[in-house]
Amino acid sequence: MKKLPSKVLIRGAGDLASGTAHRLWQAGFDIVMLELPQPLVVRRSVSFASAVYEGSASIEGVEARCCRGIEEADRIGDLLRKRIIPVFIDPDGKLIHIYQPDVLVDAILAKRNTGTSIGDAPVVIGLGPGFTAGEDVHAVIETKRGHDLGRVIYDGSAAPNTGVPGDIAGYALERVLRAPAGGIFNTSKKIGDLVEKGETVAAVNDVPVKAAISGVIRGLLYPGLEVKPGYKIGDIDPRGEEIDVYTISDKARAIGGGVLEAILYLSQNK
Repeated sequence: MKKLPSKVLIRGAGDLASGTAHRLWQAGFDIVMLELPQPLVVRRSVSFASAVYEGSASIEGVEARCCRGIEEADRIGDLLRKRIIPVFIDPDGKLIHIYQPDVLVDAILAKRNTGTSIGDAPVVIGLGPGFTAGEDVHAVIETKRGHDLGRVIYDGSAAPNTGVPGDIAGYALERVLRAPAGGIFNTSKKIGDLVEKGETVAAVNDVPVKAAISGVIRGLLYPGLEVKPGYKIGDIDPRGEEIDVYTISDKARAIGGGVLEAILYLSQNK
């Protein structure tokens, strides 16, 4: 049997990237993550990207710590020995060539490839649409809710982006909060708060953002960030109190399982 890879680098540290990181970490892989200087992360209670703003972040018992740039690359070994995931501010992915991971996972979820190449690591995996297995990555993981969620694709691409969020309890577009104008996002609400339909949840440059449905706030941007018109700034789950907004979602766990399968398969069959 071939030796399994150990070094996994994940581009992006939002909720789906973090659910993937958590699953791989628990399976024994060493994880390093890359993020933007100001990530516009909505589901921040379950995103290691929160470490960029707060210095550290913890999800279901796994801790991550922010490293300000690639000049701190020498900290990787020490943090991993302490069982802490390093999250680097490295929007250009310069650390990829310094760290030389066994596995690269592009979890930016930009709906397009922003620069990942199949030659970046021995195993390269892309999450969602924008990648083609066999061309720019070795495998693609389906991220669309439904029957194929988490499926590993070794030839071809994931389902195209429809622009419509997945249905939860009969709601899709209604559950997403979007910026009504460009400007600075602010809110007095917190993730986990219950809101009623029509209630003001936030504002962008004093233009109110009202809830289209009743439910629990599952995600909100950090206050004070600048956003463009139409940008996703929050997420309301119509299932209300039955949802735990501080644990990894079913979607993230399924995608993480797909990534784990792809790593094991490709490391033995490439």
